[in-house]
Amino acid sequence: MLYLYAKALHIIFVITWMAGLFYMVRLFIYHTEARRRPAEVYQILHEEYIKNERLLWWIIATPSMYLAVAAGAVMLYINPAWLQAPWMHVKLMFVLGLIVYHFICQRIMYTLKGGGNKWTSIQLRLWNELATVLMFAIVFLVVLKNAVNWVYGVLGLILFSVMLMVAVKWYKKVRERT
Repeated sequence: MLYLYAKALHIIFVITWMAGLFYMVRLFIYHTEARRRPAEVYQILHEEYIKNERLLWWIIATPSMYLAVAAGAVMLYINPAWLQAPWMHVKLMFVLGLIVYHFICQRIMYTLKGGGNKWTSIQLRLWNELATVLMFAIVFLVVLKNAVNWVYGVLGLILFSVMLMVAVKWYKKVRERT
């Protein structure tokens, strides 16, 4: 029964973690685009974005990450046989990638706070899609486990990534026309 509680908590905190990451990068995009405004308007927006980013990061995203990892660790402790499954090794690699993504976002947050961010809004839009790709990979691995043909899975992930990049580039062109 403890396993099922850990699983439920793991799912809940993964959802809140991903929501936090998705929204955080959206805030980065808006924060970056605010630089185009007049200085006095930018200063007001800058302070507001700093506050919203800090609250989202420290109240939702980061605690959710730690709680999702903790619940996942409890599940692996209760059922260590999962560690023998090859799909679990791949999943944990993707999860590690998501954790690295998380801390790169934290660095972007601090850089934006200091006013020295070098990322453009289009780069941040593409960066946001990386979390989507990682999430898709993790969910498909967990659901399909060994039923996944790795060649088709990798090709599908690459195709999905290319489609996301094309969509972001298309959106940029649409925005530039308006």
